[in-house]
Order: sequence, then C-alpha cells, then structure tokens
Amino acid sequence: MTAQFSNFIAGESIRAARMLPNINPSNTHDVIGEFASGSAADVNNAVAAAKAAFPAWSRSNPQERHDILKRASDEVMARKDELGRILSREEGKTLAEGIGEATRAGQILAFFAGEALRLNGEVVNSIRPGVGIEITREALGVIGMITPWNFPIAIPAWKLAPALAYGNTVVIKPAELVPHSAWALCDILHRAGLPRGVLNLVMGKGSVVGQAIIDHGDVLAISFTGSVGTGRRIAASCVASTPMKKVQLEMGGKNPLVVLDDADLRIAVECAANGAFFSTGQRCTASSRLIVTEGIHDRFVAALTERMQALVVDDALKAGTHIGPVVDAKQLEVDEGYIALGRSEGAKLHWGGERLNRENPGFYLQPALFTECTNQMRLSREEVFGPVASVIRVKDYEEALAVANDTDFGLSSGICTTSLKHATHYRRNSEAGMVMVNLPTAGVDYHVPFGGRKGSSYGPREQGAYAREFYTTVKTAYTFAG
Repeated sequence: MTAQFSNFIAGESIRAARMLPNINPSNTHDVIGEFASGSAADVNNAVAAAKAAFPAWSRSNPQERHDILKRASDEVMARKDELGRILSREEGKTLAEGIGEATRAGQILAFFAGEALRLNGEVVNSIRPGVGIEITREALGVIGMITPWNFPIAIPAWKLAPALAYGNTVVIKPAELVPHSAWALCDILHRAGLPRGVLNLVMGKGSVVGQAIIDHGDVLAISFTGSVGTGRRIAASCVASTPMKKVQLEMGGKNPLVVLDDADLRIAVECAANGAFFSTGQRCTASSRLIVTEGIHDRFVAALTERMQALVVDDALKAGTHIGPVVDAKQLEVDEGYIALGRSEGAKLHWGGERLNRENPGFYLQPALFTECTNQMRLSREEVFGPVASVIRVKDYEEALAVANDTDFGLSSGICTTSLKHATHYRRNSEAGMVMVNLPTAGVDYHVPFGGRKGSSYGPREQGAYAREFYTTVKTAYTFAG
C-alpha cells in the first residue's frame, strides 16, 4: 500500500480531499508516497492556528526555543543518511549530495538554536536629559514561506530555523515536486517540542496554496525562493496588500565563472564541472557562463570536455553516480528547449546534450557544453536551471569582468586565477552578492549571508546572523526617569 502523508495544522495531521503522487525521477515506476494537496481553506486554518500561537511563542523563553531547535538538529544529524536518501529519491540529486544537504539542514538548526540565545539590542543615551533609549528586536508575527524543489530540506531549514528562533510562527508550503523532505523536517520539529500552531505545513499547488498564503491578511511577511516572474508578482502583491507585507525573495542567477590565462587549469576545470553540472545544474548558483580568456581557452575546453566525459549520469541512489536525473519531465523539456535554442542562435554544441536511457525509466540528460557563444545570446542571458553551460571567449581580464557583469542577475560570481591583483580587483568589482576565487560558484556556508543583487534577490539576506533583518522588527523605546 502506498504511504500517505497529511498536512500539519495546529499540531494535528490533517488529511486533504486530494492526494498527489510523489514520483522518483530516477525511476518513474517508483511512487514514493501520496501527499496532501491542500486548499485555501487549509491555509485559512493554518494561518488562524499560527496567529493564535504567536503571542505565547513570541514571548517564550529563549532557552525553550534553543532547546527545541537543538533537539531537532540532533535528530536530523542522527538520521542524515535516511533523510539524504529520502531527498535523493524524490529530487534526483546523488545520494552523497542528498546526505550532504541533510547534514547542512542539521547544522542550520544548530546554528539558529544558538541565535535564539544571542538576540540582543542596544541601550543608548538620549540627547535629552533624564531620557533613556532601548532598541530591541521583536518577532514579526505569522510568516508565510514558499520553498523550491532544488534544495528540498536545506532551504526549508534555513527559512524555518531563524523564523522560529526569533519567535515567529509559520505557515510553509514546500514545492509540489518534493514534499517528503519538508514533511520529514516539520515532523522532526513538531516532535522536538514545538507548541501547537507554531509551525504549520500545507502542501499542494502554488496557484492554490501559495497564492492563499500570499493573499492572507494575517500573514505579515513572505519568504520565497523560486523564479523571477513569480517573485515579482509576489513582491507586487505584498506591497499592495493591507497591511503591507515584508518580503524576501531569492530568484535565481546566470552566474559567471571567469577563467584567466594564469589560472591553474586543474582547479579551473574542477570549478567549472562542479559549478555547472553537479546537482544536475539545478542550482541558482550554478556556473552557466564560463568566461575564458584567449590564451587558455582551447586548453580549458579540451580539459573540461575530458572531465565531462568521465562523469557518470545514472540513478541518484546508485553508487558511482556523479549526476542524477533532471527533476521531472517538464524541466527536461525546458533544458532540451534551451539546447535547441543555443544551436539556433549559432552556438556550437561542443559536447553532450543528449537524452539518456538507463536501467529504469527516468529523466536523464547528458551535460551539455556550448562553445562559440556570445553574451548576447538568450542561452547566455536566461537561466536554464539544468546541466547546460556556455563558454564565452574574451580577450583579457578587463573584457572578462565587463562580460561577467553584463547580466540581469547578480547572485554568485567566480574567478580562477593565480594573480592576487586580479583576484582582489574582481572581488571588489564583481556585481554579485557572493564572489568565489578559485572555488565553484555553487557551494556556500550556512553561517554567513546568502543572497544577490539585481534580479537575483530582493529584500534582506538569508542565513547567518543577517537573517534577523528579515525575521525581526526593530523597536525603539524611550523612558523618562522623572
């Protein structure tokens, strides 16, 4: 019998009238389970529960919040192999990547357990005699969260952990394609001791559940990770709502990796292969534009091609797999559409880009490398969100920097060089929220801010101590002693 998974509302498992199957992209015959597809009524009940729970939770002892998050972290770390397998089975990233992501979720929970005890304020002198000023941070209220399918446990964790640590209550909707990881995380947090109504999980369609969360008048802030188009609509809706909602958006990237003539070729190739193709290229921080100077261009392309030919594309749970399947049939069609577009624009499909057959039916795609690209091609300007990379030949560092910055996005940016001069200049002048030197553009730490510029991000940063800028509001209080 297929396992069934319900929503969590007000501390209870709530069945939905409609259940949707969760399909393994490595083996489409494998149905992981049937998951609740919630309704606007479910969202209304979840928000009501969160609103009712907020007064007590926002004024709870920080030690209580610390202990709950720490217990949840301990369980995630103890079950990281199991949770990683759940993740890889439903999303398609390799088992090693899945376990790594589950580990990161545990680390995030532990970090914010500590942050619950570190939230502080300021006492400052007034310009008026006898007046004292106290500046404090307080929880916002009910937070709505909409999370994507590419990091199905890490992104829910890095949104939930600070929200709960700082005393907010939550209604979260995970991506419809990958509900199991978020369900497991919420189950762990509930059993760690969260009071009823503090955390509510409503699974289902974005057009139904997500929209109901965004539109609800008692939801005071929205944290969203997803596409630019959806993010813009959410921002407009939040500004137009009464009361206006605070909004935090992470929306993607078209990230450059610059390779200069003086780069260590081995390091450059590993940075490109990891950044562009691992996790099937389904990362907003992926290196989709490889900007390479003339002196190293041909050697770099040859070495990267050799590295790509050694990558094993297969079942995410199989030992020895480097790259798993694309997440679903729709995304596979998008990827293949961009490969066809690149060819029509005049780029050369240097290697890969073929649909693959494996032992079980799945959404397998050979990584694709295009050469002879320009930065004006749509292939070089639009986010593919798949294992597709464009090589853009440039004359020198100055042109490389200009091309790297010539994009509507600004999330992550990288450079491979042995020149301290160029590395230092690039770090300062790259128009991105995160800059990597001799490292892949994908891959960040959990205790420092995450986010970008331009069309990549809007609102306060996520992760680390900077998360408090979104999940708290500042109060300035004056007292006259008399």
